[in-house]
Amino acid sequence: MTSRKPLTAFHLRPAHYIFAGVLLIRVVVLARLTASPYLLPTRGDMHFYDDWAQRILSGQLTNHLAFYGLPGYPFLLAALYKIAGYGPFVPAFLQALLEAGTATLVYKVSIGIFSGTGLRRAQIVGVLAALGWGFFVPAQTYAVVLMPTAWFIFIFWLILWRIVSWKNAPTKWEALILGLLVGVAATAIATILFLLPLLVSAILIKPAISTHSQFRSRISALVLLFLGAAAGTSPCWVHNCLIARDPVFLSAHSGINFWIGNNPSANGYPRFPPGLRAGQAAMLQDSIDAAESAAGHPLKRGEVSRYWSARARDYIERHPVAWLRLLALKLRAFWSIITILREQKVTLPGIYFGLVAAFALPAMVLGWKAVPASRWVTSAIALQMLALLPVFTTERYRLPVVPGLLTFAAFGLVMFFHNLVAGKYRPMLSYGTLLAVSTVFISWPQRNPSLWALDAYNSGWQALESNNLALAEKKLSVAYAYVPDNSETLFALGNLRLTQQKTDDALAFYSAVLSIDPKHKGALNNLGVIALDARDYANAESWFRSAAQIDPANAKTHFLLAKTLLGKGNREAAQTEIDAALRLKPDQPEFRTLSEQIRVGSP
Repeated sequence: MTSRKPLTAFHLRPAHYIFAGVLLIRVVVLARLTASPYLLPTRGDMHFYDDWAQRILSGQLTNHLAFYGLPGYPFLLAALYKIAGYGPFVPAFLQALLEAGTATLVYKVSIGIFSGTGLRRAQIVGVLAALGWGFFVPAQTYAVVLMPTAWFIFIFWLILWRIVSWKNAPTKWEALILGLLVGVAATAIATILFLLPLLVSAILIKPAISTHSQFRSRISALVLLFLGAAAGTSPCWVHNCLIARDPVFLSAHSGINFWIGNNPSANGYPRFPPGLRAGQAAMLQDSIDAAESAAGHPLKRGEVSRYWSARARDYIERHPVAWLRLLALKLRAFWSIITILREQKVTLPGIYFGLVAAFALPAMVLGWKAVPASRWVTSAIALQMLALLPVFTTERYRLPVVPGLLTFAAFGLVMFFHNLVAGKYRPMLSYGTLLAVSTVFISWPQRNPSLWALDAYNSGWQALESNNLALAEKKLSVAYAYVPDNSETLFALGNLRLTQQKTDDALAFYSAVLSIDPKHKGALNNLGVIALDARDYANAESWFRSAAQIDPANAKTHFLLAKTLLGKGNREAAQTEIDAALRLKPDQPEFRTLSEQIRVGSP
């Protein structure tokens, strides 16, 4: 009779506790979001991705034009919706898992970097950095909303963990896999391509596993790295070049992003120039309309991108000194304190970018010489910052660097207290001096009122969307006080007054919008709605025709114009407009109902 060998006990390690702890934090935030009115996307980037994913589900895989927006995340969402059914909960839960994985990678990267200073000390740094990521408020937010940020950050730090933790250079087949991973991630967020120089450096600098034919193996690894990146991005460039017949690498919206980041009114943040509405979908459509209007004929998406890139380059060439000042402003903006929405009370209390950056910068400077392995993380942070210099900074664009900053901040604090206990006052003084300088640099007050208004505007608009009119009134009033001549703030106030049934005030705000931006489609449409409700069919027709001229592909405008023409008794023209609406959106039941009313002659 043979005896059975007892099972080896499974010992939980710190990495397991970190994964479970951060996952618990993200699940709690997700549960709070589920119980709030903010789970379903109603506007902005979340709605852009969700709407695109639903179009993919309905069979609209392509419109035979080059992608105008990166397609990776919408196709991923569509796949998840197909498997698990429509709803943001499953994608958000997967992102919560990825966030827990990122925290675990932060812990492992910290050990890989700082183990030379003592394993116990490196573990403390890793635990502090991982917990910091768990309670970092912007990370809590972007982990549970329909945006690709959590996926991007996980892949970013997975690659960095590979570089930092392994002593040897990537093998040629591993280089192929890493390149493929970068390429696939770039179909959702293109800035990850800036990690390729870091991978090239790892292949060239780190010692090869085999000393035989090192030169040949490194060249092979480099070739396979770029082949992997090309294969990973192929869904974009194959579609654009072969299906759309438009030579665009990833997405044709790069040109408008370049213009937003390099124009006379640019300030380092996503400040939309006149003629471009806020919100990704609206901004992209406006950019196409403006380019085609300037050309006087329809354009391919690549031509639209080249139009805006040419405008940005023209600005740079004509105003080189102003552009250099703008670059300095962008560098400053990357490290500035940007606040985010707090009023929803969905996220848990935690820390923000300013605090983390202030403590991290001194440790980055001191660690460059004292801990050579930290240079990989510092370089990754610098590359992500360089990726944003051609465009602009937002909270989610700079979020990938936060795990690295948390690692440095934790290391700086651990070493400070270690030196304090050991009585080593000179390194303490160096750290304290650099901390004072970084604190002043990070917290230096912004003097641009439009930046002060940004949070208030976003909070007010989201409150309006969720019908929290009291909060919308409070926040939009603050935004208006800062920038009374901003068309989007005025438009939001007009919508608020319309919801409050204060029609005269709404008319005044919409008129103010048109005095700043005569082609504001939202204001034109809403003025038409007010006139239609008042049975002022002549003015309603005028407003709707102006809106339709600016955006002929807007089905709702054609529908409203058909209702107006029916009210005037012009059934033939009304039928023409409702037919146009149905061609654009054939599945809208109210469009079909109105078409039937027009045909049978009912009022």
